Parts: sequence; C-alpha cells; structure tokens
Amino acid sequence: MATTDLWLIRHGESVANVAATAAEREGLEVVPVDLRDADVPLSQAGEEQAVAFGAWLTDQPADELPQETWCSPYWRARQTLELAAREAELEVPLRIDERLRDRELGVLDLLTSHGVEARFPEEAARRRWLGKFYYRPPGGESWGDLALRVRSVLVDLDRADSPPRVLVAAHDAVVMSFVYVCTALTEAGLLEFASTHTVANASVTRLTREAGSQRWALQRFSSAEHLAAAGAPITMHQGDTDVHPH
Repeated sequence: MATTDLWLIRHGESVANVAATAAEREGLEVVPVDLRDADVPLSQAGEEQAVAFGAWLTDQPADELPQETWCSPYWRARQTLELAAREAELEVPLRIDERLRDRELGVLDLLTSHGVEARFPEEAARRRWLGKFYYRPPGGESWGDLALRVRSVLVDLDRADSPPRVLVAAHDAVVMSFVYVCTALTEAGLLEFASTHTVANASVTRLTREAGSQRWALQRFSSAEHLAAAGAPITMHQGDTDVHPH
C-alpha cells in the first residue's frame, strides 16, 4: 500500500564530527581522521544519543512504530540504528541501502574550509560561482546528485508492498535531500531552509502523506526532544559544508 509515514534519523555524533569541528576551529587544513568515511564510528556522545532514541521508541504507540527500517551502509548510521533497536527491542526487517550513504566529497574529503582554499583555490572559486546545490567536487557529488539517489529510494517506497511506516537512518545531507524532494522545494528554497536549519545528531525528522499522494508534508524537523528528556548531549555538527566528513 506504499509508505505514507517516513521517519528520518541522522546518525549520532561521530568521531569525525568531533575532529572536523575541532580542525575548523584550530585553522587546520586537514581533518585528522585515519579512517574511510564509511568506517567512521560514533563518539561516546553519539552512542548515548542512539540509546536515547531507542528509549524514546519504546514510549511510542505500537501502531506508530516503524514496520521496516532502512539504513545507510556507513558504520555510524548502522551503529546508531543497532543501538537504538537493541534498546527498544525493535525487531522489524532491516534494509541496508547504498543509496542512503553520505554525500561524497571527492578530492575535498577530509579538508577543512581553510584546506580547500589553500590547496584547491580554483575549486573554492568554482563552488562560489555555481552555488552549493549544483557544485560537484572532482570525484564527488553535488546536492543534485544526492537528490537523484533519494528520488530512487522514494520510488521503492511507493511500491504497493512497501509498509506504511518506515524509519530511515542516514546522514544530514540525506535528510535535507528527502525534505527537498518530498516537499518540492526549489534550489533557492532548499538553500534558504538549510541556511537556518541544521540536522542535529540523532534528531528525528518526520514526513507524512495521504495514501496515493506524491506530495509529502513536513511534520517534524530535526527534533531532539528525546535527547533532552534522556539527558543525552545535543550536538549540532553541520556536516554538509562541502569540505569535511559528515
């Protein structure tokens, strides 16, 4: 009957989030993370956030719980979902899908904003000219590329055998792309929204629609009330700045 209730959770704080924020603050050119982006784990705070999300799930009515979970293959997202599902004793089908992976930054991966200006000044200038949405780093993806991935996922969620309620665990750029596609924002609308809204770690965004409709309504964006209620840290590392790992 197709999915009509879509819950999106960003992974908990990762060790790369912490390292990238510190590197930017200290004016470094390179973020000191010796891991593939796909292998980056949660920080201790991120683990606490994932458990807090799981505790929140236990308080939800049974008829509102997800009937299926989809997850990015990146470890920080899988770890978030695993810890939450264990805490909530949630046993529903899990689908790992590479279309939900984080946005790829190509040659700019692991560089801070200072590092991009110092090592690839022509790319910094090209990004300013093209704008954040259409700029594609060499070897990487633009936001437009990411939107194509999200549109493909939504086609699958439109299938008759897709359950009504689905939880997706992914990344801040992926969450923003779902909001962009589902609510039919323009490029300008997305950039304006993203300029004033950040997807917090382990926050919940909810999109709903009427059965048979292609237009979704944004019911909740980056809600972190469950973290505050559990005494877990609320972290706002903005991942998709085109220059550092998410």
